[in-house]
Amino acid sequence: MPEAIPTEIDLTRPSAARVYDYFLGGAHNFEIDRRLAEQIAAMTPHLPATMRAGREFLRRAVRVLLDAGIDQFLDIGSGIPTVGNVHEVAQAADPKARVVYVDIDPVAVAHSRELLAGDELTTVLHADLREPERILTEARGLLDLGRPIGVLLAGVVHFIPDADQPAELLATLRAAAAPGSHLVISHSTFEDQPQEMLDAQRLSARTDTEITLRSRAEITGFFGDWTLLEPGVVHMPLWRPDSPSDPDDRPERFGAFCGVARNDRPAVG
Repeated sequence: MPEAIPTEIDLTRPSAARVYDYFLGGAHNFEIDRRLAEQIAAMTPHLPATMRAGREFLRRAVRVLLDAGIDQFLDIGSGIPTVGNVHEVAQAADPKARVVYVDIDPVAVAHSRELLAGDELTTVLHADLREPERILTEARGLLDLGRPIGVLLAGVVHFIPDADQPAELLATLRAAAAPGSHLVISHSTFEDQPQEMLDAQRLSARTDTEITLRSRAEITGFFGDWTLLEPGVVHMPLWRPDSPSDPDDRPERFGAFCGVARNDRPAVG
């Protein structure tokens, strides 16, 4: 942990970002986070594999965007740095790739800044997806929004309740992205889920970021009028697996849909 933990961090409540870090095998979590993670894992033993499937989808999506010529990324809800982060994947293919990480959790931000100190091609913003205009304004310090970008929303939109109008928040992000930009989303769902998965979701209410499960149709709607890349919105292991033998025989058990879309609107002016 950083020597100086920000005073605004509430160590009496678990953090979704730190619970996620624990499931990914990271070291940036507290005992209160591990206790909640173990409770959830006891109810849904395959959840760590679900977390890893989400991270593997993100890596595959970033590689697809790199192949499409994207060299700048806005990763909102990036969490705490663990192996295989976006900047590592992107800069391995393109050393000049730029990445802006955004997270609401002050511990996630503190660790990200510590890890990325001295890296002029990455930066970290402490911000909430519910303030897209502020994110876009601050991201302009590193990203050129007049050129295509990759907007990454992996496992974050389900933390926005319907009352906060997630569709409008995403519409703001899409409207600011140049033609040729791509949008990556993964999102938890209630469709085809066993009762224990739904019970585990209720435990998220004990963190500051409760999860809202949504249908495939709702998740598809978050892409707006952008063009969905094949194979569309599918369970995470089914999105362009590295090998035909990779997909799980029960991909729905991972509890989330994902997809990637491209902005094919013509350039204005």
